[in-house]
Amino acid sequence: MVRYIIHADMDAFYAAVEQLDNPELRGKPVIVGGSVEARGVVSAASYEVRKFGVHSSMPMAQAMKLCPHAVILPVRMERYIELSAKIRNIFDSYTAKVEPISIDEAFLDVTDCVKVLGPADHIGRDIKRKIKDEVGLTVSIGIAPNKFLAKLASDLEKPDGFVVITDENKQGILDPLPVNKIWGVGKVTDKTLESHGIRTIENLRRCSLANLRLIVGNCADELLGLAKGVDNRPVETESQAKSISSEHTFATDIKDYDTLRSVVFGQVQEVAQRLRSKGLKAKTITLKFRYGNFRTVTRSKSITEASATTDTLWQACKEVFQKWYNNSGGALRLIGFGVSGLLEENAGQQSLFVNPEEEKQKRVDKAVDAIRERFGEDALRLGE
Repeated sequence: MVRYIIHADMDAFYAAVEQLDNPELRGKPVIVGGSVEARGVVSAASYEVRKFGVHSSMPMAQAMKLCPHAVILPVRMERYIELSAKIRNIFDSYTAKVEPISIDEAFLDVTDCVKVLGPADHIGRDIKRKIKDEVGLTVSIGIAPNKFLAKLASDLEKPDGFVVITDENKQGILDPLPVNKIWGVGKVTDKTLESHGIRTIENLRRCSLANLRLIVGNCADELLGLAKGVDNRPVETESQAKSISSEHTFATDIKDYDTLRSVVFGQVQEVAQRLRSKGLKAKTITLKFRYGNFRTVTRSKSITEASATTDTLWQACKEVFQKWYNNSGGALRLIGFGVSGLLEENAGQQSLFVNPEEEKQKRVDKAVDAIRERFGEDALRLGE
């Protein structure tokens, strides 16, 4: 059976939100991130400023040299989370099979919806229209028979893109692309493949499995499958998942402590809100660190009592993050925060004695969620 997978990826999300909230910034080069004085980095760059060579994860000092007249704005994570929730509601109105990847992108499986809602491309265009009309932002849509191709499709014509890849046209689209367009092919793997004359996906596809194993080892089978457009992973909803997480991939490797900590803090807030919206709590937190050479490590910590409060998750996360940074911190290509050991909010043995601090945090989170939902970001902001 043919699957219809949509990958929705918001365009320059943080910067686009700033331009949405302040119309005077529309059409101007906008950078969201830390200050030059604090040796900050670019968290997001509008398409207007990208023309000057500015991109996310670039040191702010370098960005300002490339575009001295750019408008620099601080990260407003709570506002981005607020609009992300509205976008998620739009996704949910089409299908129950939604897999959020981060605050600004998600996979949707609409295979079971086409008989009722019409062809997948009609659904994709309707999603684009709704996000534009109801949220005021543009999204790039990729539609394909699997997750790898859908994600690749959404990136081909950004911003405001719309690309459909089918079993019939997939190889014609894949073959000319550079091999680093494949998930998992970072700078190190890319250079290794290039040293063996493998520069395009077609070069990779025509390489024998035996030879490829000599070059890249155990990941040869997966790479060869992706080069042929094969990816059997299902779209995994949060109700099916054993964990909830958020990840961020940097355009260039980042080592700066404040930048990494700020990104993780935003991820904790996002994951905590998703837990509470689902009536869940978590027993374990996990941080994921992927280095420039694509080596990936995870560090976990169990919480004494399962929780969905932002503060409890952040305190556990800070401890794990600080220990990693002190012992083995390095330049990262990707950082992620997740929770596992999920339980229903009222599941488990209930203590006879209420933890006053935990109850206080629950009330704070409940109030914050309600205020943001009703009045928006400007009504209330979280700090560490």
